[in-house]
Amino acid sequence: MRPRSLCLAAAGLLVAGGTLAVTLSPASAATTGCSVAYQVIGSWQGGFQGDIAITNLGDPVSSWSLGFDFPTTTQTVIQGWGGRFSQSGAHVTVGNESWNGSLGTGATVSAGFIGSWSGSNPVPTSFTLNGVACTGGTTTPPTTPPTTPPTTPPTTPPTTPPTTPPTTPPTTPPAGAAPALKVSGNKLVDKAGGATVKLYGINRSGGEFACIQGNGFWDGPMDQASINAMRTWKVRAVRVPLNEECWLGTADVPAAYGGAAYQNQVMTYVNLLVQNGITPIVEMHWNYGLYTGNSAGCSDVKATCQKPMPDAQYAPSFWTGVATAFKGNDAVILDLFNEPYPERATGDETSGWKCWRDGGTCAGIGYQVAGFQSLVDTVRATGATNVIMIGGLAYSNNLSQWLAYQPADPLNNLSAFAHIYNFNSCANTSCWDSQIGSTAQTVPVTLTEIGENDCAHGFVDSLMNWADAHDIGYLGWTWNTWDCSSGPSLISNFDGTATAYGQGLKNRLATVSH
Repeated sequence: MRPRSLCLAAAGLLVAGGTLAVTLSPASAATTGCSVAYQVIGSWQGGFQGDIAITNLGDPVSSWSLGFDFPTTTQTVIQGWGGRFSQSGAHVTVGNESWNGSLGTGATVSAGFIGSWSGSNPVPTSFTLNGVACTGGTTTPPTTPPTTPPTTPPTTPPTTPPTTPPTTPPTTPPAGAAPALKVSGNKLVDKAGGATVKLYGINRSGGEFACIQGNGFWDGPMDQASINAMRTWKVRAVRVPLNEECWLGTADVPAAYGGAAYQNQVMTYVNLLVQNGITPIVEMHWNYGLYTGNSAGCSDVKATCQKPMPDAQYAPSFWTGVATAFKGNDAVILDLFNEPYPERATGDETSGWKCWRDGGTCAGIGYQVAGFQSLVDTVRATGATNVIMIGGLAYSNNLSQWLAYQPADPLNNLSAFAHIYNFNSCANTSCWDSQIGSTAQTVPVTLTEIGENDCAHGFVDSLMNWADAHDIGYLGWTWNTWDCSSGPSLISNFDGTATAYGQGLKNRLATVSH
């Protein structure tokens, strides 16, 4: 209730013979109006990602609340960002966050969400903003004529001034959304403006192993607070390792952590990264297939370790699903496979590179291989135009013949990546010059994993020096709280506390990232 003393102070006053006459100025009429663009960014069986762009066409507002109804009762919001989502029956309400409540005339704000559906997923057709229907036009209500209130003598106003509720400082808003990307020559560029984009950031391990082990979806928090901690390091790219069987929900995965449940977790996190201005690199890390040959990581047919190549049984279905989920969102990069090492099975590099590109029956590998040409074709068959990344041989440490065996892409939107640690074969500047630097003259190259296993950062410092001199970005392994001598691990706490090893990357990102 507004204190009466304030009402009197705001009016023109005339006192005569104990009678108070008050003349009120006409109330100013607020112009209202709005438009809403609702879009399904990606859809998969039982789930989808929605994006809502709200434009205020009327007078400025200091807070907003959007309302709409899903056309069916089976459509449900699971998790949202850019606004506070709530749902009752088919009705959805989205309230502003503390940092995006102010909307000037013509201003637009976006909110996104992950939802579920069954049967069908029709698009809502009507929306309200602060209770006013969004028709794409504006309305100005008629001016209220002045009124004369009764001539009752005023009561004595309270002597204690009304208290003003304390103001809570708003939280820092996330940065603008990550840009849509494409390959232009040997650079990654922003599709909107053409500016060169170099990827600087970290890997976020967990999605490749926790689910298949029955320990949840991730290793540690994957929320806004954890992303805020990454941003204090100026992280602008996060590589997200996935498990093939968990995404597909095979019988090898605990039901609670596979299929749609796992997909929704991945979609939510990846899109939260995009909303925070961070480029996600989504990659298949562990896959199905029995391999017990040279350098085998395990003797398990399940996706519980690094296999030499993607399998033809499940990998095409995995990439059909992932590409479909993220098509239309070219801020997301698709990394086809973590660390190929087919030459360890086939016996030499020539046969290894052929297996790498063509797949099929590869000597020494007991399952049918999905070559990278077939997986590029699989992704493009969904209509996805995202940048595709592919590593080389020797656990992505060898790019010597990457250009010679490069898969064909009708969109010419392929990028190479390499992994470099102090214990790799290619771990010196002469090798980097001959293999990575030469490849980077033709196609974009990113060092999507760098690290060392001694809890120091002398090696990565020299590697980053080389990469900076060649305009090549890099991502440290890994943003997890493990022993930095065995992980290696960048942090000792998810609040961003750096290990001795991680401090090297943190220091460098402070100077090269923006």
